[in-house]
Amino acid sequence: MICSRRPRKDLPLDRLRDRVLFETAYVCGARASEVCGLYVEDLDLRLDDEHVRIHGKGGSVRTVLLDDRGYVTLLKLYLARAGYTAGPLFRASINGRGGPLSYDAAHHRWQSYCAAARVEIDIHQLRHAHATELINAGVSIEAVRRRLGHASTETTQLYALLDDKIADAEIRAARRRRDQMTR
Repeated sequence: MICSRRPRKDLPLDRLRDRVLFETAYVCGARASEVCGLYVEDLDLRLDDEHVRIHGKGGSVRTVLLDDRGYVTLLKLYLARAGYTAGPLFRASINGRGGPLSYDAAHHRWQSYCAAARVEIDIHQLRHAHATELINAGVSIEAVRRRLGHASTETTQLYALLDDKIADAEIRAARRRRDQMTR
């Protein structure tokens, strides 16, 4: 979670849009360009089966489970406040009815929020953080590969920063297995 999921009721729609956009990138492990290209029609928000179709590199399409309840609630709030039932999910705030928010606009918004918070984090780090969280929770590299839309697990492994405690536990378990076999 990037921040509290309970936005102020008076939060301007463009700020709510930005929160949902960045949380979508994190929760789905999606590229910012993929998130900017989402349409309302890509969402399936049926209770207990919420998912999104993400259009990735090379024309690939993957379905990502939306398994974070707080995020789904925030997404539904955004859709209701924006009044969107079809078309681009994240629209330029210049006219609000236009085409999808561009990658450059999303990247600029991200940079302005990071500057205000005095942190230096690239927007792509949301994707890395998601992959790392899954790996550290014990999700298989193959499942993470599929979720991120990578063609190979080698690419996914570049994203996975295994927590030292988890790595140590795995090494200890391997040594115990080895020691039991040599007895």
